[in-house]
Amino acid sequence: MNRINIHEAKTHLSKYLRLLDEGETIVICRRNVPIAEIRPIANPSKNKRAIGLARGEFTVPREFFEPLPDDIVAGFEGG
Repeated sequence: MNRINIHEAKTHLSKYLRLLDEGETIVICRRNVPIAEIRPIANPSKNKRAIGLARGEFTVPREFFEPLPDDIVAGFEGG
C-alpha cells in the first residue's frame, strides 16, 4: 500500500495509475493524514451469465404488465 500526499498524487498521477493497474492500493493523505483510499477495480467476469439462474425464485405479478398511472407517465415525459 502506497501513502502519498495530494500534491504528489496530482504531480505523478500517471505513475500511480500504473501502480493501480498492477493491483496496488493507494492511500491519499492531506498533510500526512489519510483521507481516501484508491483501489483497483476488480476485472469483470469474461464468462457470459447463464440464462434462467433465478428460475422459480420469484414470479412477476400481473400488475407489472398494466399501464402506469398518468402522473408517473407525465414524470417520465417531463410533465
